[in-house]
Amino acid sequence: MGMYNPPHPGEIIRDFCIEPLGLTVTEAAKAVGVTRKTLSALLNGRSGISPEMALRLSKVFGRSPEGWLKLQLQYDLWTTQQNVDLKDLRPIKAA
Repeated sequence: MGMYNPPHPGEIIRDFCIEPLGLTVTEAAKAVGVTRKTLSALLNGRSGISPEMALRLSKVFGRSPEGWLKLQLQYDLWTTQQNVDLKDLRPIKAA
């Protein structure tokens, strides 16, 4: 079972990577090798962690790329579960 209402990965990056190091968004973006606009969109929940971003975050802040992608997957799955109505779907039974 997944996490209940997981935070957007951007919040985790801001709270556990950028702020503790005293970095500005501009400084962090430069370290990660992306534009300030790109990092800002991630930090503000307007974009997610792509495989490329996961590699960049892993190199700069640690944690495996898979770990970064797992945070995004948990967030995406929980968010989707809140918005998709599956009540009329039934499993297909073998003949």
